[in-house]
Amino acid sequence: MKVLVATDKPFAPVAVAGIREVVEEAGYELILLEKYGDKAKLLSAVEDVDAIIIRSDIIDEEVFAAAKQLKIVVRAGAGYDNVNLDAATAKGVCVMNTPGQNANAVAELALGLMVYAVRNLYNGTSGTELKGKKLGIHAYGNVGRNVARIAKGFGMEVYAYDAFVPAAAMESEGIIPVATVEGLYSTCNIVSLHIPATPETKNSINADLVGKMPKGGVLVNTARKEVIDETSLIMLMNTRSDLKYMTDIMPAAHNKFEESFPERYFSTPKKMGAQTAEANINAGIAAAKQIVDFLKNGNERFRVNK
Repeated sequence: MKVLVATDKPFAPVAVAGIREVVEEAGYELILLEKYGDKAKLLSAVEDVDAIIIRSDIIDEEVFAAAKQLKIVVRAGAGYDNVNLDAATAKGVCVMNTPGQNANAVAELALGLMVYAVRNLYNGTSGTELKGKKLGIHAYGNVGRNVARIAKGFGMEVYAYDAFVPAAAMESEGIIPVATVEGLYSTCNIVSLHIPATPETKNSINADLVGKMPKGGVLVNTARKEVIDETSLIMLMNTRSDLKYMTDIMPAAHNKFEESFPERYFSTPKKMGAQTAEANINAGIAAAKQIVDFLKNGNERFRVNK
């Protein structure tokens, strides 16, 4: 059995060492394809492998067609919209993610963006504190829970909206559940986004919704670029000079945001939520273990396609 680690943005060396140990202890061969750039190199590398570990790499219909022996793809991380699930299912390939492994890293970055926002991007002027502010968590999954845990340490009042999480479960963790997404935005000083990019959520964060935020509102996005209606948000920020947007995913309209709102907008140069040594190691090794468990035992616990 051959396991390919295909990462244009490589894992840290210590994570690769951990992946290699798991794969080789199982009696499988590990193949590394790092910083490949050209898709043709990826297509060539997948031809005779049984499993693939990726990060943000695109695994589309063309890749599945080239991978004749492929049985499983594991995305080292929570999001998996970079994998064509329909193509995977059509080829009989199992696709998994590694939920929770990057959650603390992303959550810490989200809080860092919040501090940066309320301190006016460290421009030397007087800002405000997070203590006592109302934080809204939009989607209460692994990352959202970690954001809530850290925010409570700051003394924030934490609210959450998630259509799939019972209110009682939130309340048991000291979170104030909100019945509607509109209610979350109209209540909270800061909203932290943790929704996936799906047909239902794409462009759902728009002027109508964000415009409900109280004066001085801050929107923090460590989720996906596609969930933001960029044109609508720019129009809103032009009329609401009190709003700020902090994101870990550079918008398509980054230059417009930066030129129009230099003191109210910030984007990391590349997605950095999972860019910690710990998250690197956790997600990579989890992916390797899931592959071994699947190939040896048929365990599909974290399968995301049908």
